[in-house]
Amino acid sequence: MMKQHDSTKHFMSKKKASKHSSSINTATGKLDISRGGLGFVMVEGMEKDILVKPNDFNRALHGDTVKVQFSKHVMPGKRIEGKIVEVLERKQTEFIGNLHLNKTVAFFEPDSEKPIPDFFIPADKINGAVDKDRVVARLVKWDKDDRKPEGEIVTVLQADDLNDLAMKELLIDAGFPIGFSEEVMENAHRLSEEITAAELKKRRDCRDILTFTIDPVDAKDFDDAISIRNGAEEGVYEIGVHIADVSHFVQPGSVLDEAAYERATSVYLPDRVNPMLPERISNELCSLRPHEDKYTFSTIFHINQKGEIKHSWIGRTVIHSNHRFTYEEVQDIIEKKEGLHSKPILLLNELAQRFRKQRFKNGAINFSSQEVRFQLDEHAKPIGIVVKESKEAHQLIEEFMLLSNRTVAEYVSKIKVNKQPVPFPYRIHDTPDDEKLKPFAAFAKKFGYIFNLHDEAAVAASFNKMLKEVNGKPEQHVLEQLGIRTMAKAVYTSENIGHYGLGFEHYCHFTSPIRRYPDVMVHRIVQECLDKHVKTDRKMEEKCRHCSERERKAMETERASNKYKQVEFMQQYLGEEFEGIISGVASFGFFVETVLHKCEGMVTVRDLSEYDDFRLDEADYALVGLRTKRKFRMGDKVTIKVMAANLSRRQLDYQWVPGNIKTAKPVTKKTAVKKAASKKKK
Repeated sequence: MMKQHDSTKHFMSKKKASKHSSSINTATGKLDISRGGLGFVMVEGMEKDILVKPNDFNRALHGDTVKVQFSKHVMPGKRIEGKIVEVLERKQTEFIGNLHLNKTVAFFEPDSEKPIPDFFIPADKINGAVDKDRVVARLVKWDKDDRKPEGEIVTVLQADDLNDLAMKELLIDAGFPIGFSEEVMENAHRLSEEITAAELKKRRDCRDILTFTIDPVDAKDFDDAISIRNGAEEGVYEIGVHIADVSHFVQPGSVLDEAAYERATSVYLPDRVNPMLPERISNELCSLRPHEDKYTFSTIFHINQKGEIKHSWIGRTVIHSNHRFTYEEVQDIIEKKEGLHSKPILLLNELAQRFRKQRFKNGAINFSSQEVRFQLDEHAKPIGIVVKESKEAHQLIEEFMLLSNRTVAEYVSKIKVNKQPVPFPYRIHDTPDDEKLKPFAAFAKKFGYIFNLHDEAAVAASFNKMLKEVNGKPEQHVLEQLGIRTMAKAVYTSENIGHYGLGFEHYCHFTSPIRRYPDVMVHRIVQECLDKHVKTDRKMEEKCRHCSERERKAMETERASNKYKQVEFMQQYLGEEFEGIISGVASFGFFVETVLHKCEGMVTVRDLSEYDDFRLDEADYALVGLRTKRKFRMGDKVTIKVMAANLSRRQLDYQWVPGNIKTAKPVTKKTAVKKAASKKKK
């Protein structure tokens, strides 16, 4: 009887445990810690965040990706509470703060608005820092039984170099490490630059073909080159797009690979590059420098003079670059039709322009691109601003890189493993958002530009027609900027839906593995496909999300660093007046970008209150005075005075200088009839 009772009890307890476990759920999300110390895990697909109390953080920090455990059954009106059971990915491992040092122990105190515990710093990890130094510390480990995380000092920050401090803070706040560990650096330096006979047997030898690179004048890492020679068939050219073979040096699962994946991208700031890979790889082993043999991964095309692709080949190669061109040198050759290697450059340019024309005909959208760069002195202080526009030399490289990326994506898309597509990091771009597109189309109509919203192709055609017709007109700036804002953001994903903006059914990133991790993944998968030995990666979508998130953070950091330089540059113009263009409107004021310097600041409604009470008219992208009906609309030209330039907040405050507002006039029925009559006469 006793045995029967015990077994019944055991069965009941198992049943109870089973019932309890079925009421527990787990999910993955990002931890957001409030200033007050409470945590909230944001889970995709859940309406409300999961509340986590400080004692249940389980060594997680603000921004970390975590696994959270919570109860399925919650009383009505109560918030879901949970406990973090695992830290899946750290948002950042490096922090800025102060070192506190005495004879026996050293602690690092992070400088953060969010609650972060002090780090214990072992004596051999102080790296020359002294008490009260402002430093960058790296979180090395935080074991289950440790009350505090253990760290090491990476850099001592010099208080007199405010720019250096500001740039490093931006990188660290975004979760980008500002240096590589000793182990990573040692591994990079152990890599051999020797071109071996064994490796040559696996590659196509392209060293005897005319090959050159075209890059910005200040570039140090040359990750793409173009080769050209006559093909076997009359009127057909063999053109190669050769990409640095980073995947030859960076093996999956290695410390170099882990460091590259953590960053996922290089970050380009006005005075520096925070690289994805150590310089030993990016600037030496993989940089396609002139007069050096280099390992490459290539797409080679047979193309006739009409721009028709007769054949394409993908595989590993070895090349020898004959010359290093800058964009300016190639542009000069294109314009003057003479110079070093002018014949092949002019031919490549002619083909590139054919590709470009065909691309727009097939539905790609022709948004013009303008790049603003700072001229810096030896102390990284901005002394001038240069606006760079895309010219034919840039388009030459762009079109051949697009061709290479598209060709690789098309190749992989046709391969199946167990009747399933190969997990692959496609670069996709969704169609415009209807909620943004419809008000934009209504706004564009006021200027006489009609949008056909019937389908995706019609929308693309309408955009291109508008962009062509608006060129050089007062409303160009506003319509281009608002048009770009209707577009979805391009991302990496294994779900291939095509690239709307480029008009490609299949697209990926293959051509920049020195600075983008997805390109490294693409190289590896392509080689597996060529070897007919594909390893299906079940974590592909997770890796794509990580790379997309890192790319977004890099772009935000680059924008913040440019804003810092704008504020620093405009400090010398306090009290001066400039002509500007309204670049954005909000309920609290309007943004103005100066015509001369392209520096954006804010005019607040508070400062406008002496003239009228202004309200936001969302449909007209304007602030409108309730009494005077005066309008400040996106695209209007105004005069502003520089009132304040706050470096710590990266903020420029402008004041509107009363005068005539130069507005791009909407097309009325009367002016439309006049225009039509004028065209008829012509």
